[in-house]
Parts: sequence; structure tokens; C-alpha cells
Amino acid sequence: MKNFSKFLEEIDCCYKINEPMALHTTFKIGGRCKILASPNNEEQISLIIKKCKETNISFYILGKGSNLLVNDGGIDGVVIHLGSLFSSVELIDETTIVCDAGAPLAKVCYFAYQNGLTGMEFAWGIPGTVGGAAYMNAGAYDGEIKNIIVSCDHIDENGDYGTYSKEELDFGYRHSVYSFKNFCITKVKISLQKGDICHIRSKMDDLMHRRKTKQPMEMPSAGSTFKRPNGSYASALIDQCGLRGFRVGDAMVSDKHCGFVVNTGNASCEEVLTLIAKIKQIVYEKTGYSLECEVKMI
Repeated sequence: MKNFSKFLEEIDCCYKINEPMALHTTFKIGGRCKILASPNNEEQISLIIKKCKETNISFYILGKGSNLLVNDGGIDGVVIHLGSLFSSVELIDETTIVCDAGAPLAKVCYFAYQNGLTGMEFAWGIPGTVGGAAYMNAGAYDGEIKNIIVSCDHIDENGDYGTYSKEELDFGYRHSVYSFKNFCITKVKISLQKGDICHIRSKMDDLMHRRKTKQPMEMPSAGSTFKRPNGSYASALIDQCGLRGFRVGDAMVSDKHCGFVVNTGNASCEEVLTLIAKIKQIVYEKTGYSLECEVKMI
């Protein structure tokens, strides 16, 4: 790791050693990673991935950590963090936006609104990056990222550059072609439509109000914990089973929205996993539904 640190210095990439992952996830949970590297361009990302492959070091891609649960023991490898240094957003024609994968969805949504572009309002309030949204086909309020994406640029596990068109992205429910690949999405191209700026703002405000009143946005979580099962809703099933407020240590089923597991103080990854396992068991025994976790785990 000392040699890797020296390498990062040589390519002029910012990094931190033994960084607590709890500082980089919306769950506020997770042990330390060996090195957290914050590249500011695609070349640095490619060089880092190639170095990891050459030295047989595992690497993980991190945006805002909004759909992530990290082990209490931390991450034995390099975390490539696409943050504020990798978050540019630009308009390349009247209705097309190109943004770095590390750009927060909130920033991209607001940029679209400022330019009078509609079609992305559904993502206003989703606490992730545009790269993370593309990775999992994020969606809410009858909208999904797949409906507005044109293409994604990426760097693969060998450090080589590539692009997937919309058709190649293989979007599904909380799924994309990237779901089972250790690729780093670098840029996302989005196509929107011209709209009335007042109407766009009104819709954004309405959706944000709905989020704040119905979801536990004031508490650390990883968003919706479970995927929507066919024929029902995870939150309704969990509530039906009397699990509202059910807890293991500081991990608790939100009493505001049963689809969220929240961190009430100092919850550990182990507590969250134990709670998730108990929820799945009880829901299956009482309703016959098998809940599938939506949160990515490291």
C-alpha cells in the first residue's frame, strides 16, 4: 500500500489512507478502506485500475454511497471515489446533457431545470450520483433513468475505455449491464425535452414535498432497502407483518416508511444484516413473499 500511495502521488491523484467508509455512505456505516483515491479525470481512473490489476489489489467504485452497506471490517483494497473532482455537467445541444459520473443527481436535475429541460424531475431528491443511478437504473414516481439515458462511457476492469449505447445497457428493474461488472462509469449522456420552467419547478417541489413527508430523509439509510416484489410492495408487506419500528440494536425499520431500514445512532453493518434477515424471514413466513435486498453490500 505504501507503493500504491507513491504511485498515486506520481500521477497527481488525491488520496486518503485508512479512511472510514462511514464518512462516505448515507447509511453512516462501514469500517476503513486501505486507500481512498479521488481521481479528477478519466486518465487517472484508467491508470489506477491498471495498477490494481498489475499488483493484484481489489478495487471498488464509489459515488455518494447512497445505496451501499459496507462491512464493519472495512474494505481491503482501493476505493475509487468519484466525488466533487469528477462532477462536471454541460449542455452539448438544446436538449442533451453530458455529465461526469460523479455529478450528484440533484446537481444534474437543477441544471436541467435551469435550462428549461423536462423529463428528469422524478430524480429530484434521490441522494446519489448520476453514475450510480445509471448503474442500478434508479427510479421513483413512475420515472426511471433508462427513459432519459442515451449512452454511458466507462472504463472496464482492465483499465480500457468503452461506451454502451442505450440498447446495450440492458436496463431492467434496478438493473443494468453494469450490475455484474466491475466497470467504472465515467460519463453519462442524457436526452430531455424542452418544457415550461415554472411547471418543471412546480413538479420538482411537489415530489420533494412528497419525499420529505413520506420518507425518513432526516435519518441515515441506504434508501429503499428492498426491491418491489411482483404483485405487492415491500413496505406494505413489512407493515402488514407488524414490523414498523422493529429493531436490532441501532438498526430499525423506519416508523415513517417501512421500506427503509434506518440507522438510529451507531448501527453496525452486522446489526443491519441481522435485521434484514429477520424481516425477510418473517415476511416470507406470514405472506409467502420473498423479499430481495436492493442495497449493494461490500
